[in-house]
Amino acid sequence: MTKRLAGIVLLLTSALAAEAAAETRPEPPLDVGVDEKLGQSVPLDLVLVDEEGERVALRSLLDKPTILTLNYFRCTGLCTPLLNGVAEMLQRTDQVPGKDFQVVTVSFDPRDDAELAGHKKENYLKQLGPAFNKNGWRFLTGDPISTKRLADSVGFRFAKRGDDYVHAGAIMVLSAEGKVTRYLYGVTFLPFDVKMAVAEASQGRTGPTIARFLKFCYSYDPAGRRYFLDITRVSAAFTILLAAGFGIALFVTRKKRRKSDSKESP
Repeated sequence: MTKRLAGIVLLLTSALAAEAAAETRPEPPLDVGVDEKLGQSVPLDLVLVDEEGERVALRSLLDKPTILTLNYFRCTGLCTPLLNGVAEMLQRTDQVPGKDFQVVTVSFDPRDDAELAGHKKENYLKQLGPAFNKNGWRFLTGDPISTKRLADSVGFRFAKRGDDYVHAGAIMVLSAEGKVTRYLYGVTFLPFDVKMAVAEASQGRTGPTIARFLKFCYSYDPAGRRYFLDITRVSAAFTILLAAGFGIALFVTRKKRRKSDSKESP
């Protein structure tokens, strides 16, 4: 009886320990980021929902160079600074949004609907002023299969964590034919960079990524919902470059010494 009781106690203790370990076990890293797909096309047959609640085919939207942003409208973290950066760029550019190019923001959160998209658009139109062409910036929603398909086509990987999403800060530039021509990273965008990207998109040419280094130096903190400088990565990169430079210098010095010794020898 005593052995049986001891066995039961041991079993309960093991179960409690396993449960405690499961509760304290850190969450696995999420598969988020951007895999650039320059030259590839987005699925033009996708049907999304616009701010008025109307179903609209992606093909009908892409009639000019387009800046695509993938966000979700309930976001309280990275999305707001990114969209604010887009709005600031639109205020500073010497191009005409709605004529020379357009911005299309698509939510990948299935909870977002046309009403919320309309409120989001209205807020940014107020910020941009009455002279801004309301068709220069569209806000769309869609079912999770369609929005995920769009995200996959441009290599935008996001993941759900709790009630929020973890994702990178980037915008994609598309040609009128739906081809991915440029990626711009971060939450602020220089008008000149965007102008060059729009010019490339209008000709269907792909361009090199600007500030790709930011993706390497900065990591996303899901808890703080912000990007922070990853000192470990920067230090490792600096160490590798320093070691490479030292190795090259040592090789050159030895080579010079050998030449000098060969000249001095009879």
